[in-house]
Amino acid sequence: MILLTGGAGFIGGNFVLDWFAYHDEPVINLDKLTYAGNLDTLRSLGGNPKHIFVQGDIGDRALVDELLQEYQPRAIINFAAESHVDRSIHDPEDFIQTNVVGTFHLLESARAYFNGLNDEGKAAFRFLHVSTDEVYGTLAADAPAFTENHPYEPNSPYSASKAASDHLVRAYHHTYGLPVLTTNCSNNYGPYHFPEKLIPLMIVNALAGKALPVYGDGMQIRDWLYVKDHCSAIRRVLEAGKLGETYNVGGWNEKPNIEIVKTICKLLDAQRPRADGKSYAEQITYVTDRPGHDRRYAIDARKIERELGWKPAETFETGIAKTVAWYLDNAEWVQNVQSGAYREWVSKQYQA
Repeated sequence: MILLTGGAGFIGGNFVLDWFAYHDEPVINLDKLTYAGNLDTLRSLGGNPKHIFVQGDIGDRALVDELLQEYQPRAIINFAAESHVDRSIHDPEDFIQTNVVGTFHLLESARAYFNGLNDEGKAAFRFLHVSTDEVYGTLAADAPAFTENHPYEPNSPYSASKAASDHLVRAYHHTYGLPVLTTNCSNNYGPYHFPEKLIPLMIVNALAGKALPVYGDGMQIRDWLYVKDHCSAIRRVLEAGKLGETYNVGGWNEKPNIEIVKTICKLLDAQRPRADGKSYAEQITYVTDRPGHDRRYAIDARKIERELGWKPAETFETGIAKTVAWYLDNAEWVQNVQSGAYREWVSKQYQA
């Protein structure tokens, strides 16, 4: 039995689906179901008695304590987080409450639970914290990729909140002996991605005939990681990671944003051509860059390959093709998440 937080979000939801594709071990899935939490993602698990969904907040000590005592999980995997940089700029408080205070409360519950386990239970228990490469800040064009030893230099309220949570997790290992593992991943993409992030937003807007908003000059570089590769890395770290260690997880796919957008347009041109025969690239619109926009992220994922034998299965070319195909085949899922609140957010955020 494992307790997973944030398991109705993008990465957490994919992790749950993949977990049951490879395991029959039960999962308690705790998710607050904020705007990016979507039970539609988990619809295929309906009726599966081994998937125990609980709507709740990681900051609710009483609830988390109750779940830990009732189900006695061998591990906690913490995906729960407010995760969109743009939203953190407009409303940072939610990010502090969930990512910092919420993680603190979850660690306190985990510490109390861990201390009550017998020696065998303590030896088996793990607390795996899922984080981001954005805690490392930005890289110059010619700088080496982020290693696990790179200093923390967060530049947005989101990345600062995740950096704080990473530090708390580390401190609970060194101070209290909590058996923790941390992963810091690069930009994820793939199925079930809420359409405010770059790749799903471009796909959805292109098909709707809307502008494809690109920040600044579009030359911000990110390292792209197919979400199912990320999930396999987390499973591997849970299985064999060294206690107290951090593992960077990346896809070895550094690409500027504008190249990503143009690639999506080409795939859609081939698979779902516009009625007028023109390219979706004509919908690209450059908008004012966001404050503090980091120019480049890049993950050095050699440690997890060297120590745990993990490598991504997808190239960017294979992963983006699968992603575009998924969105074309799952229009109903997209329609269900595009609420009025979502439309208002996109309209406010991407004014030219």
